[in-house]
Amino acid sequence: MHWRRNLYAVTAASFIGFTGFTLVMPFLPLYFEQLGVTDVGDIALWSGLSLGVTPAITAFMAPLWGRLADRYGRKIMVQRSLVSFVFVMAAMAYVREPWHVFALRALQGLFAGYGALTLTMAADSAPREETAYAIGFVQTAQRLGPALGPVIGGVVAQAVGLRNAFFVTASFYLVAVVVVAVAYDERGVLKRDAVEAGGRITFRSVLAFENFVLLMAVIFGLQFVDRSFGPILPLFVGALGTDSASVPLLSGVLFSISAGAGAFGNRLCASLMHRTGPRRVIATACAVAGVGVAGFLLAGSAWWLALPTAVFGIAIGTATTAAYTAASSIIPSGARGTGFGLLATASLVGLAVSPIVSGLLGATSIKAVFLVDALMLGGLAIMVSRLMITSPVPVASAPPTEEV
Repeated sequence: MHWRRNLYAVTAASFIGFTGFTLVMPFLPLYFEQLGVTDVGDIALWSGLSLGVTPAITAFMAPLWGRLADRYGRKIMVQRSLVSFVFVMAAMAYVREPWHVFALRALQGLFAGYGALTLTMAADSAPREETAYAIGFVQTAQRLGPALGPVIGGVVAQAVGLRNAFFVTASFYLVAVVVVAVAYDERGVLKRDAVEAGGRITFRSVLAFENFVLLMAVIFGLQFVDRSFGPILPLFVGALGTDSASVPLLSGVLFSISAGAGAFGNRLCASLMHRTGPRRVIATACAVAGVGVAGFLLAGSAWWLALPTAVFGIAIGTATTAAYTAASSIIPSGARGTGFGLLATASLVGLAVSPIVSGLLGATSIKAVFLVDALMLGGLAIMVSRLMITSPVPVASAPPTEEV
């Protein structure tokens, strides 16, 4: 079917792009060493700044790129973003100073945002009853890509060196550009957007959609909790008595379990959404994820963490896909780029804030991070069950818009 071809195209582009990105980014501290930075504190500082600047800038730019996508088409905006990654990643191979890396990462943030737009394209192409399936399919690729990228990147870096690994990453993005250009057909989507457009879409009008601000809060909370594990999980594994030589391996296994379970949750959401409404799916998934996190507080050994990690991963993946699907159902097609751009901002702010907060909490007590995560997920479950409105909203109609 035509919509499935479009779905496979954006899924492949997302998987290739997310995999390519994580080929080299986990090894950025080693790259700074090659650039002559020897002090461990300086390496950590440059790595943190360089890794953080891109999502920080993207958080501000995503709504703008989404709005331009509504006006000029999603496909050209995704191609613009991917092409910028080709040049930026290739330029990374030529840097000579640490600030060069930081500057290129900042430039990357200005032109990033293809992840949210590919979700928009998947939602645009799919029939309404298949929206959860389409969004979950792309999110599965976006979750599995970063799980596989570091493994592939380690092999590539060892084979060709860190500098040349950036060329490999650039080639990944080039392939993604070709996939979108050749396989994605936007003509039907553009016609539907023209029919549904009822005036200029503004950020204020999108925020006025029913449940939209609530769903932004949900996506922020889910991303905050999901990313809080990175800074403290290896420390927690070690604190449970694991041999120091086994901590990296066991931590990697747990991160892989979380990624795989999250991908399963992304796919599971579609069948759950067919049986019940988004309010129940989101609230229940948040509650189950909270139970999974609470399981960390009861862990007596590191291997016990595999079970709560799997429970948490499935639930968080289900809740995330359900939240994006619910948002898609209340936004007219002609405004989805703007809407998903705002959702991306909420997600990226959660991504930026989470490691900082979890690091500060972890300095006091590692278990305090899991306690806060469990309470936040429980709060989200209660908030959604009480505040989310379940009355159907016609997708083809938009609220009154204003000139800005």
